[in-house]
Amino acid sequence: MWLELHMFGFRALWSPYYFLFILLLSALYFYITGPGRKTGEEKPSFFQQLMFYLGMLLLYIIKGSPIDLVGHIMFTAHMTQMALYYLLFPILVIKGIPGWIWEKVFHTKGIRTVLIILTKPLISLLLFNGLFSLYHMPVVFDFTKSNVVAHAVIGTIILFTAFCMWWAVFTPLEEMDTLSPLLKIGFIFANGVLITPACGLIIFAHNPLYETYASSGAWIQAMSLCVPAGVLSNLPSSLSGPGFFTNMPLIEDQQLGGVIMKISQEIIFGFVIAYIFFSWFNKEKDTIDPLPSHIPSES
Repeated sequence: MWLELHMFGFRALWSPYYFLFILLLSALYFYITGPGRKTGEEKPSFFQQLMFYLGMLLLYIIKGSPIDLVGHIMFTAHMTQMALYYLLFPILVIKGIPGWIWEKVFHTKGIRTVLIILTKPLISLLLFNGLFSLYHMPVVFDFTKSNVVAHAVIGTIILFTAFCMWWAVFTPLEEMDTLSPLLKIGFIFANGVLITPACGLIIFAHNPLYETYASSGAWIQAMSLCVPAGVLSNLPSSLSGPGFFTNMPLIEDQQLGGVIMKISQEIIFGFVIAYIFFSWFNKEKDTIDPLPSHIPSES
């Protein structure tokens, strides 16, 4: 497959404009947390900087590298993108941005009330999983893949709800950290339960669900989201669908994509639960008074 992908050109494979966008975000973070800091604003720790820059690297891999192009060819790659984009990327950014920046965001007049409502655990839980499931309904999915504006807007909205969902677990603002460790673990389990129907619909379907991968016309339309029009018009006439690049049947690709999404979700949620549990354990251990080293004898 990888040799055939070169026919789409450097721009489609490596998205240089998106790379510049990532560099701009990274430079903005460096300036705001470095030379642009005001008195009293703490410099982010090495761990925070590492998390943020890893998040930017992951974002480019997901949306700017050949993986994005392959995601329009194979449903398996698309679901891998979804798992990393919605379930891992927001964690890195939330952990990487200092609390004082988040305080400014949440105290911005006009959006404060909206943010507080949307980041409430129950609302964010239902909103993210509901929109994620709705997105993978065939009619919505095919429409999104056929329209560049819808693709950008819908993807951004779901990403925003993913941030809201993870905010309940990883918020750096003490006044918004309302869930106990046990409730956070329950929150993660609830996410796993609510995302299962969407994965199950895909895994157990007996026929290909998405015209984007099954119909040559819909597939070419979807490819236009990441391939320049000039390149797309000069492709060979034999290029009529994903079958040109892979021998995997559409139904197997679809089912594997659902399995990968579910397994990726379980792995990420498992690590998050372990992180919460051991942080909780260490905090409780530190609050226990140690036994005195010397017990005075009775006189």
